[in-house]
Amino acid sequence: MENFPSIKDGKQEISHSFIKTEREERIRKITHVYYSNPEIQKTILNFSVNREVCPRYFEGFGKRPDALQYESDILGLVKKGATSFHCSEEIWNNPLDIKTGMTGEELNKLRIGWDLLLDIDSKYIDYSKIMAKIIINFLEFSGVKNIGIKFSGSKGFHIIVPWKAFPSEMNGIRTSDMFPEWPRIITKYIMAKTKDYLISEITKLSTPNKYIKDFQAPKEVMPDLVLVSPRHLFRMPYSLHEKTALASVVLDKNKISDFQPKDADPLKIKIKNFTPDCREGEATLLLMQALDWNRDNIPDEKKTFEFKPINIADKSEKNFPPCIKKILLGVQDGKKRSVFALINFLRSIGTEKEDMENIIYTWNEKNEPKLQQGYIQAQISWALKRKPIMPSNCKEFYQGIGVCFPDDLCNKIKNPVNYVVRKNYQAENRKSPKNKDNFKNNN
Repeated sequence: MENFPSIKDGKQEISHSFIKTEREERIRKITHVYYSNPEIQKTILNFSVNREVCPRYFEGFGKRPDALQYESDILGLVKKGATSFHCSEEIWNNPLDIKTGMTGEELNKLRIGWDLLLDIDSKYIDYSKIMAKIIINFLEFSGVKNIGIKFSGSKGFHIIVPWKAFPSEMNGIRTSDMFPEWPRIITKYIMAKTKDYLISEITKLSTPNKYIKDFQAPKEVMPDLVLVSPRHLFRMPYSLHEKTALASVVLDKNKISDFQPKDADPLKIKIKNFTPDCREGEATLLLMQALDWNRDNIPDEKKTFEFKPINIADKSEKNFPPCIKKILLGVQDGKKRSVFALINFLRSIGTEKEDMENIIYTWNEKNEPKLQQGYIQAQISWALKRKPIMPSNCKEFYQGIGVCFPDDLCNKIKNPVNYVVRKNYQAENRKSPKNKDNFKNNN
């Protein structure tokens, strides 16, 4: 026999539809009152600068890309039915220049940075609180002191480490180009390092029927960090949440345990800054440790070939290529890229650690202004933990920092290390022509 909906089922369906309509109508009324507040409009607009912004309606998200230009834009969208506002973790030169289907390289040209946004998601807000506190403690242990946290509007939290906290370059790679790869690596690293403590702390709590004892527990119970993806959006600070009608309020990181959803009542909130005024580069150590951890956890079949240093007899500066000699005179622009070039060049030709440090620190004294000693120490320490890699090939990299002044020998090589190899060969060949074959094998 076929199953037809009963009268009771019909009543339930009508009742459910009525409740849904009533809830939507109530939230729409709240949105008009809430977003009419000039302070709310100003806060949302200020956070939206250089970000892609997308309003959400009950039917779904609005068009992309979009951006806010005036405070009045917010209420204008609300009058059209917008209930919340979401924005990008990525920071763009002009968000409106983004087009669907752009390549990674095209997006890199538009992107000027990204925030690390940790999205904690859980069925139970108490579990999310535990995870938020553990992550903040771990970030502080890693040297990141200025951290923002806000309520998601439902049962989770958003933690932000501002773009300013990250180095502009790491080993010659522009950090702004490494979205979403590096934020994902950092997120996975944090998850791996806090997992055991998270399990330990959550086991101290109980649900009505069970304790949560391991990561095999149902996903709807265990809090998780949502991994980022290209053009990933998150709810803006002080935006409303459609399902709860609560505001995504900013919290004091030391008062997470005391927070209750009622504190996010949109008609009773107090405005706080979600993005702290952090120290420039304070997340450098966190990024380095995350990249180290990722490298150690890459499956063997995915690991790339690493250059082995060449045994060069004469490593004196007279055999250095013009670009390296020019760098060693001191530079005004491109100091961080120069550190990357010097470390990899000196290690590739077999320079001892103490000699390398002496060369680089002496070079830094010639710079105006000088790089912070802590930055140089961190770069050298990070490099020494892994096998040497070749410096960047000739021309573009060195032209970019204004040190490419090729001589006749430069036209015969592709990498600064090859220059030193040829110089050594020439010296040896003058002593013993038999070394010609050995030179060909090394070059």
